[in-house]
Amino acid sequence: MDNPPASAFWVTSPGRGEIRCETLQHPGAGQLRVRTLYSGISRGTESLVFSGRVPESEYGRMRAPFQAGEFPGPVKYGYSSVGVVDAGPPEWLDRRVFCLYPHQDRYVVPIEAVHPLPDDVPAGRAVLAANMETALNGAWDAAPLIGDEVRVIGAGVVGCLTAWLLGRIPGCRVELVDLQPGRAAVARALGVAFATPATARGEADRVIHASGSAAGLALALELAATEALVLEMSWFGDRPVSLDLGAAFHSRRLTLRASQVGQLPPQQRPRWDHRRRLSLALALLAAPELDVLISGESTLHELPARMPELADSEGATLCHRIRYFD
Repeated sequence: MDNPPASAFWVTSPGRGEIRCETLQHPGAGQLRVRTLYSGISRGTESLVFSGRVPESEYGRMRAPFQAGEFPGPVKYGYSSVGVVDAGPPEWLDRRVFCLYPHQDRYVVPIEAVHPLPDDVPAGRAVLAANMETALNGAWDAAPLIGDEVRVIGAGVVGCLTAWLLGRIPGCRVELVDLQPGRAAVARALGVAFATPATARGEADRVIHASGSAAGLALALELAATEALVLEMSWFGDRPVSLDLGAAFHSRRLTLRASQVGQLPPQQRPRWDHRRRLSLALALLAAPELDVLISGESTLHELPARMPELADSEGATLCHRIRYFD
């Protein structure tokens, strides 16, 4: 059996990255070798990793399943890889799989680390699986009811996917709110309404915040109705956030709750585990309208030059896809 070398993207220091070569071991018992087709950049988290903005207190909790190195760097990080099994048990050969693996063109992992792709989910769209899993967890945490008024603030990939999921609940009126007017076309493709912060409607039963900005969280509190839930899905890294909890916060008896994909919501834990949740996330990606969330593509070897632009919080990037083996 041949044993080709592997190439991987490493963050070498804050704001800098490079491609490094690695030697792979032959797959052993219970292992597979995957040849990567695509990987996706989870822009919010990976921007913080690339910029060296992971707080030291979170180094352990922020570890990706197959991360190599340590924060702030050098570190090999990422968790959205789609490929084809090219070595391992015969029943796995040529199967398309998703794995929570960094940006690398070949890798060897235990069989239990991969998730077969449903037949109706294209490999290029499956890079959204990790973000869909986060959105699914947030939708569970928000727990909207039929007919609720819902606002999702922040039309990044996680915000868009959360709005798309909640927009499928009968009677729910979902409005996706973002500073960039160009996101209106994305909202339209996803079948939900769009507003800028200046035009967003108030009196919402559920407000989901996913913009990664303090101003967005302040807007979330402003749009919430009496006794409403405001769900915080953003992760701010090492940035402190100042929030005005005076004004009408107490008189409206608002609830501010955190959502984090590392743990399942309490109501799901007796019956669900992470594998079942990811399997559902993959199945949901059969919807062709979700292709609108792929905003660009480049090769692995172009990534060191592209990553500073992709990490720019002011950019228009949604999911940037990495293509392998042209």
